[in-house]
Amino acid sequence: MAVTRNASTVWSGDLVSGSGETTFDTSGIGTFPVTWRARAEAAEGKTSPEELIAAAHASCFTMALSNVLKEAGHVPEKLETTAEVDFDTSDGPKISAIRLTLKATVPGLEDTEFQKHAQAAKEGCPVSVALASVPSITLTASLS
Repeated sequence: MAVTRNASTVWSGDLVSGSGETTFDTSGIGTFPVTWRARAEAAEGKTSPEELIAAAHASCFTMALSNVLKEAGHVPEKLETTAEVDFDTSDGPKISAIRLTLKATVPGLEDTEFQKHAQAAKEGCPVSVALASVPSITLTASLS
């Protein structure tokens, strides 16, 4: 069974001087301003598609890892993931790289096994799969 989530954007004006608002329709958590400047230069209190992708990737990867660890008999005490998404306009606008950084507390888990599980989660999370055309998706994972 498929579950559908919705978001919408309303935009006014041209790309460079215009602006818009993106709304999280399904959850109702809010409406957030978007502009080209916020996307390609300085955020200035506005969001961008890349920040939204970073949020989606960080949460998806973290959920996937919690499941991979559980299936391997390890319950994480804490997983903290940061996703950085690079938006490059130098040769036509594109997402050029994504860096996932994970700090984890998983009692009783050796680093070698932890790294294996973290990589499996990175490769198997649905957002990673959807973003497979990004030239570089890296993961730096550490146990605390």
